[in-house]
Amino acid sequence: MKHREISTVMTADVAVVRGDTPFKNIVALMAENHISGVPVITEDQRVVGIVSETDLLRGTSEHHRPFFAGGRHGYDPHTVAAEMMTSPAVCVHPDTTVAHAAKLLAEEGVHRMPVVDAEGRLVGIVTRRDVLRVFLRSDQELREEILAEVFGRTLWMDPTEVSVEVTSGIATLRGQVETKALVDIAGSLTRGVDGVVDVRNHLTYERDDGRIDRAHGKFVEFDHEPLKPVPHHGGAS
Repeated sequence: MKHREISTVMTADVAVVRGDTPFKNIVALMAENHISGVPVITEDQRVVGIVSETDLLRGTSEHHRPFFAGGRHGYDPHTVAAEMMTSPAVCVHPDTTVAHAAKLLAEEGVHRMPVVDAEGRLVGIVTRRDVLRVFLRSDQELREEILAEVFGRTLWMDPTEVSVEVTSGIATLRGQVETKALVDIAGSLTRGVDGVVDVRNHLTYERDDGRIDRAHGKFVEFDHEPLKPVPHHGGAS
């Protein structure tokens, strides 16, 4: 089952600056575009860093030169993006899944990430709000995807044979599937649908004819109960 990729939620029209863009110009660009950060790029569109509001307010560059000259209310006109930016920037590719991007945003503590191609050239930007938008999908949208993608295309089942209810992102599964292993598989796949926050799996099964070998990622079938180890009693034979 294919998860949503960053290319489906990113913004392609990105406001950018160069390394020699002055402090004042960066502030003006952010204000005009109602954004809180801009990628810093080279002439060939490669991302070398990112300047955020936090960087602007930090008060000193990596070279410890004050942005606000002499403690006065104002900016140092000689300070440029290359001196303020966070580098290297945390970037993702267009085919990165939304789920992985969300994990990166949380782990790295950033609010936005440039989206780059294989050569490191800027193709877009994705923010926390873009990623969280996936979780604003309606319950009906989630229900339809679970029925079509999980039960229809992935498990090759007739979606009318099961009942799927979604309330506030919580999916409840009911009905009967063929084997016990499919109960766990259906629950796991449903949990992986972008926007589902929890799964209540009430599926039942017709027969227990297999198990999942989790150590090797294999499904093992058997037409009888698996053999149990015979207790070994000590002593000479």
